[in-house]
Amino acid sequence: QVQLVESGGGLVQPGGSLRLSCAASGFAFSSITMSWYRQPPGKERELVAAVMSFGGSPNYADSVKGRFTISRDNAKNTVYLEMNSLKLEDTAVYYCNAWIRAGGTWNNYWGQGTQVTVSS
Repeated sequence: QVQLVESGGGLVQPGGSLRLSCAASGFAFSSITMSWYRQPPGKERELVAAVMSFGGSPNYADSVKGRFTISRDNAKNTVYLEMNSLKLEDTAVYYCNAWIRAGGTWNNYWGQGTQVTVSS
């Protein structure tokens, strides 16, 4: 079955860096667009970044452009989110996401999430 397992979250000071990883299994990872979302406390989940299967320029939310970098290693079935110059407002649960088509139906999959807390 499809599994998305995030790791790498933690507590970091403003201006610091973290790298999140999402290990995927149960589907043809290299052919699927992978995304990172986040849900700040008391707010709705929002798209942070996405990287397509065939490469090309990743997409980023305006709030993270120039600070976050999404990348993927198809040999390891893993997608990463490198987060630099972290701000207090980056505090959130970060989720890995994939839309996968099976049997003519698109299904949306989420990981369990990893907490990122930016605090001094």
